[in-house]
Amino acid sequence: MPRYIRSARGSRNSSFKMRLVIAVGIALFTFISYMMKGDINKITGEKQRVALTEQQEIVLGLQAMPTIIKRHHGEHPDQKSQDYVDRVGNRLLQSLNKSLQSQGRRNPYQFDFHLLNDDQVVNAFALPGGQIFLTAALYQQLETEGQLAGVLGHEIGHVLSRHGAQQMAKQEFTQGLVGAAGVAGGDVSSAQMAQMIGSMVNMKYGRSDELESDRWGIDLMIMAGYDPYAMTGVMDILKRSTGAGKQPEIFSTHPDPGNRIEQIRNYIQKSYPSNLPSDLIP
Repeated sequence: MPRYIRSARGSRNSSFKMRLVIAVGIALFTFISYMMKGDINKITGEKQRVALTEQQEIVLGLQAMPTIIKRHHGEHPDQKSQDYVDRVGNRLLQSLNKSLQSQGRRNPYQFDFHLLNDDQVVNAFALPGGQIFLTAALYQQLETEGQLAGVLGHEIGHVLSRHGAQQMAKQEFTQGLVGAAGVAGGDVSSAQMAQMIGSMVNMKYGRSDELESDRWGIDLMIMAGYDPYAMTGVMDILKRSTGAGKQPEIFSTHPDPGNRIEQIRNYIQKSYPSNLPSDLIP
């Protein structure tokens, strides 16, 4: 075998080994960094891996708020409707704070509720730190106060569970592994494939978060005197919102409403086996 061929192969092998060593180093550093992102959730008492402190979550939410509002055509001009959203949201928060105080805990977040002047996109979402948004397209389809409480309670649950900060930590972890895969593979296609796998993992975690927030919404509704079964009405509205060849924006991150209805009913029946009070707000 000619010497220059052996030399080229040796050079390629050496290059691959070097890339592999670097990739392993990146992956190891990413893993250690992710494992060190531990913090105790002051509301649930659970240890979580998050990318931000509570104060950083609040600051991030406030910084992102103007952009979100602008993207959805500003805040809704009907002050009466905004006041209604505020009243229901604050009723949920007052019940939450009372419950936390009885347990010697406190709510570290400052919540604000925003009714957006967007009559096309059916959606509700929360930013880390307590900024909560509801589009007019969804608000106009809600039939009862209890359904509004269910939507807001669900979004409050995202904040209390620190899902945004958790997701950011997971994304940093995924991006680190994607970088390692790209270095090891030595081409763009390897990084793209790793990115696709990473996106699937993060979507799975996101859907689990949605179901956890459903449970938060139910608990908050009951504490505030709302009928938790109104949450199933919200799911029915989301199902009806599906147009021909198009699905609401909310479906991009939320589990199928049909599956959620069953899980919501199961959670209510298991967590509150005794008959619910008859005077709950529907």
